[in-house]
Amino acid sequence: MTAEALPAELRRALVQLARTPRLLVASDYDGTFAPIVPDPAEARPVPESVHALRSLAALPATTAALISGRALRDLATLSRLPAEVHLVGSHGSEFDIGFVHQLDPEAARLRAELQRALEEVAAQAAGVTLEPKPAGVAVHLRRAEAGAAQRALEAVRSGPATWQGIHVTEGKAVIELSVIATDKGNALDTLRHQVGASAAVYFGDDTTDERAFARLQGPDVGIKVGEGDTRAQYRIADATEVATALAFLLEERRAWLYGQQSPPIERLTMLANERTVALLTPDARLTWMCHPGPDSAAVFADLLGGPGAGHFSVRPRSLPGRRAAGAANPAGGAPRSPLPLGQRYVPGTMTVETRWSRLLVTDYLEHGLPGHRTQLVRVLTGSTAVAVEFAPRPEFGQVPVRLVAEAEGLRILGTAEPMVLRSPGVHWEVTSDGVNETAHAVVELTEGRPVVLELRCGTDDLTAAPIAEADRRAVADRYWSDWLSKLNLPDCERELVARSALTLRGLCDAESGGIMAAATTSLPEEIGGVRNWDYRYCWVRDGSMTAQALVTLGSTAEAEAFLDWLHRVLDTLPGPERLHPLYTLQGTGLGPEAVIDGLPGYAGSRPVRVGNLADQQVQLDVFGPVVELVAHLAEATGRIRDRDWELVEGMAAAVSRRWSEPDHGIWEERDKPRHHVYSKVMCWVTLDRAVKLAEIYDRSADPSWAPLRDRIAEDVLDNGWSPDAQSFTTAYDGLDLDAASLHVGLSGLIDPDDERFAATVTAIESELRSGSTVYRYRRDDGLPGDEGGFHLCAAWLIEAYLLTGRRTEAAELFQQIVDTAGPTGLLSEEYDPIAERSLGNHPQAYSHLGLVRCAQLLAH
Repeated sequence: MTAEALPAELRRALVQLARTPRLLVASDYDGTFAPIVPDPAEARPVPESVHALRSLAALPATTAALISGRALRDLATLSRLPAEVHLVGSHGSEFDIGFVHQLDPEAARLRAELQRALEEVAAQAAGVTLEPKPAGVAVHLRRAEAGAAQRALEAVRSGPATWQGIHVTEGKAVIELSVIATDKGNALDTLRHQVGASAAVYFGDDTTDERAFARLQGPDVGIKVGEGDTRAQYRIADATEVATALAFLLEERRAWLYGQQSPPIERLTMLANERTVALLTPDARLTWMCHPGPDSAAVFADLLGGPGAGHFSVRPRSLPGRRAAGAANPAGGAPRSPLPLGQRYVPGTMTVETRWSRLLVTDYLEHGLPGHRTQLVRVLTGSTAVAVEFAPRPEFGQVPVRLVAEAEGLRILGTAEPMVLRSPGVHWEVTSDGVNETAHAVVELTEGRPVVLELRCGTDDLTAAPIAEADRRAVADRYWSDWLSKLNLPDCERELVARSALTLRGLCDAESGGIMAAATTSLPEEIGGVRNWDYRYCWVRDGSMTAQALVTLGSTAEAEAFLDWLHRVLDTLPGPERLHPLYTLQGTGLGPEAVIDGLPGYAGSRPVRVGNLADQQVQLDVFGPVVELVAHLAEATGRIRDRDWELVEGMAAAVSRRWSEPDHGIWEERDKPRHHVYSKVMCWVTLDRAVKLAEIYDRSADPSWAPLRDRIAEDVLDNGWSPDAQSFTTAYDGLDLDAASLHVGLSGLIDPDDERFAATVTAIESELRSGSTVYRYRRDDGLPGDEGGFHLCAAWLIEAYLLTGRRTEAAELFQQIVDTAGPTGLLSEEYDPIAERSLGNHPQAYSHLGLVRCAQLLAH
């Protein structure tokens, strides 16, 4: 039996249930998990139910249980389920973790007396059998002739059932008497409490199951098997349909937990304008977009939660007539849509084209809109039938929405921000899963007549735009191509460097000057792991390094805007030494870090986080990149702005006050602070560049800067170098290595010809390099799981190779980084050299600025 045989309302309820953070799946045994048979000893479970329940129990954050009137030992014998499935017998008085009620002497005496009385009843009625249990006795009537069964039932009801201290539970052809209270509802609540379930489903067919149904509430689902009055919301026919429902729930739960065909991270492509970003999968599915800003709540979070979290899909509609003659459909259902032939950026722009044989989908984010507006334009051209599915899910899918179809498009109701989809001439069919609505359409394309879909966030206007779509696209494309044409790109991997430059520019917010570290949150550093962080904010360090990379390519506007952003941040602080590591793109403090329990994460990698606790850390390396940026900007422009010199003075003052403190370091370890070598080196950089800027641009340097610079250098050389490790180490208190310590030489604190730097390069290569990537470190950082190698660390090692005369190794490692880029030229944060796949947030500024730096160095 297929899932389509189940009631549609039940399927929708199970889909929603499958997405709960912690799920409890519980069922009765007889008549539900196993069919009713004349001999209770022969009641074998439906094999498909056994498989489904076992598989559910094996899933993370999922608990499976049988709650039966049978004695626990008999239930275990008949069900033959593994220990992962909890067994509860005797209507809830026996748990598989041990009999929860120890009978006192009086109860034991009453239990023995009850056994004798019921044996006398059974002896008077042929076919009546007894099932002894630890706290009582069940009288089974199913095999007795109707008259004999009725006489036995009346004898029990008028006799032992009336005794003081006896608890009675009646079911189908069975009556159970116990010396302790038994209640499947209590058992269900006990299990729920033990496992912390956020929702439960219960299957039952008997009157005894009504007590469990009565305990269900909120997102819980009760399913009655068979006929009869019930408190359950849903009903199915028999044990076979129970197996179908369990199998359906298993597939939905598994898909939700592990991701539904999660596309490789490196194959995701970013759209950008001057204020926000969006991500497309290789088959043109809008899988990620936030509004009103890139660090706001997601409207489309398919990337982290599958289709139920919001997506906007366009694909050729497969028609049976298009299958080659005689070709079989292995799935047995409707033919699958063909895969696209390719996806690319329009050269020199952030416009993306996805191409099938008879379909071209062109996507871009519109430019020149007011600050509160986001407008995604999708242009469909070709000669085929196109299936379009539009499923917005605001607030990470936590806010139900309604869709209203009108002549000019769709209105999205229930959102905090107004939102519409302009699609004149498209006929939409709106469906509901019981919580959210989704719009479907089939568009018949003809050559020369493109169909334009415009997702407009921040407005409820469905009227035609005053400017034609082709002209708006030209504006967007010129914005990028004109900017790119002014850059000084190296000859080494010129096209890939151009794409990296555009990506870095796409992470910049033109309105505020802030620069995102990456476009996403919670893309995992380990598939299925917990190292999932929100990078949609502006780190002072990352932003400085990104702006510096753009300065070296010939664009200074981003650096000036970023420094202006930083000035505004500092204006809110009592002193520069109180600078936090990161802020929102608007320059404000972050709210508390939170977890979105309703999303399973990319490929099942949970938790999904919003916010970042690192904003409360002490990171003393942040001052160095800021002054380094000012130095590069001054070199490019031939001058230093007065406010930027004030910034240099502030950073130097901060270092003077705090350089000797331990900190959390560049990698933001959630452990106790240490005296990190990299942080000390960046404090040295702050003062060294400040002194040099004063000399070059005739500024007044504080007389304490140069002596303190030399003192910090001496401190690093005395405490950062380990003769035992033959390397500069992570911190002063250990022998562990860190790729960031390469900056002892990369920064100029020691001469690259110094033997200690060459030894450090060799040690880091030996311990931290693995094929095409370089790990940050190998130490225990207090978090479970592993991570990939960092592209930025590989870039540092390439620069170190070049400084130590190892050009061949540098070129080889650079080519390996190039080979890990996705088809459209984007790089994520990390790379797994074993699985050969990208990891971490995407696209990542660190990775692209590292690639730019290496290409520039190798071009000389």
